[in-house]
Amino acid sequence: MAKKRRKSHQKWSWIFMVMFILLSVIDIRFGLLGIVCISAPIYHAIRGRGKIHCSHYCPRGSILGTFLKHISLEYNIPKNLKSKTVKNILLGLMIIMFTIGLIHAGTNIKRIGFAIFRLMMSSLALGVIMGIIFKPRSWCQVCPMGYGTGIIDEKIKKQR
Repeated sequence: MAKKRRKSHQKWSWIFMVMFILLSVIDIRFGLLGIVCISAPIYHAIRGRGKIHCSHYCPRGSILGTFLKHISLEYNIPKNLKSKTVKNILLGLMIIMFTIGLIHAGTNIKRIGFAIFRLMMSSLALGVIMGIIFKPRSWCQVCPMGYGTGIIDEKIKKQR
């Protein structure tokens, strides 16, 4: 039985990232929508779809690929930046940053929204810097969500 091919939404999913940013600037409570971006790749991995979110849906990857292709220096990302050590450090830093933000936010919805928004904007800023220096979607090669999703996918495949 052939696998069902999923249509990629990479050409237009950047619109969600722009809307997220604009809405969050208007009212920081919209920062809570970032939970969708954080949980969607995990959902796909748990469902056994691997890293399909990264290749078909990710709004961050879409915005980087769409807008940086015209200004990127197109250098290859150095191999040491793609190492498991660097990916583990990035994943750890993002988890720590997110956890500290949520602890400081307490139950204040605006602060929680800001913590999520800050996390999303930090990774977007790193992605833009990397995309200008290296290839547009270089961030995708070290993205903590993609890396974490890959780890989840491996564990699920081992259980089957």
